[in-house]
Amino acid sequence: MLKRLESATPTPEVTITIDGVPYQVPSTLSVAAAVLLHQGVAGYRRHGAGGHRAPLCMMGVCHDCLITIDDAPNRQGCLVTVEQGMRVCRQLDDRGCEREGRDDADL
Repeated sequence: MLKRLESATPTPEVTITIDGVPYQVPSTLSVAAAVLLHQGVAGYRRHGAGGHRAPLCMMGVCHDCLITIDDAPNRQGCLVTVEQGMRVCRQLDDRGCEREGRDDADL
């Protein structure tokens, strides 16, 4: 699991929600890094065959970081910096966004 170095320069934090649960994260993180920080590699998203998927390149090339941000599915989480109040939903199955027991069709 990712962890912030104790020697790192302190940065302001923002509150985002991941699948409806609030988390404090450094304001300098990408969405992908924030999710990895709190959910780990196995908790990022699922492949169509059921296996775990997680961001690989963290620079927008591999598209393994796709995630729903503020109700917009399939955003590249590694290219988006977290913002105060941002709503993030992991894409855990073929229905898309898992959010409090609902999928994208329920929005």
